[in-house]
Amino acid sequence: MSSTPQKPAVLFVCLGNICRSPLAEGAFRAEAARLGLDVAVDSAGTGSWHVGEPPDRRAQAVARRYGVDIGQCRARQVTRDDFSRFTHVVALDESVLVTLQRIRPRDAAAEVALLLDYVGDRAGQGVADPYYGGDDGFEITWADVTSGAAALARRIAGG
Repeated sequence: MSSTPQKPAVLFVCLGNICRSPLAEGAFRAEAARLGLDVAVDSAGTGSWHVGEPPDRRAQAVARRYGVDIGQCRARQVTRDDFSRFTHVVALDESVLVTLQRIRPRDAAAEVALLLDYVGDRAGQGVADPYYGGDDGFEITWADVTSGAAALARRIAGG
């Protein structure tokens, strides 16, 4: 039997947990603070390649440019227990969503969705992975995760 968190709790999930999901975590933390939301936030990856590592230096740099520090984040791999620890398990792209749906326990109450599903005209779209590209890709990713984070925070706030 899975337990339900006492307050809203959001887990952002990408592949390695060093680019997109820590950026989404940072953007959501900033928006939740701005709205005064009492919510737990974390991020994880579907793979174990970077466990224990900080976010990619380019991800940290783009977040800093917008006043958000993600340097304290450390990569970890998503677990089945996360589906009972979090009310929202948010995938950054379709492949991650498929993996999450595959490992999700049957009795899990967590809402599982793509981040951009919370942005009306972007539903069904994934956030592009900037890892193998240049700095400009991190700017695009930041714009997408801040848009999704703001929409999700408003939804949780009831607005």
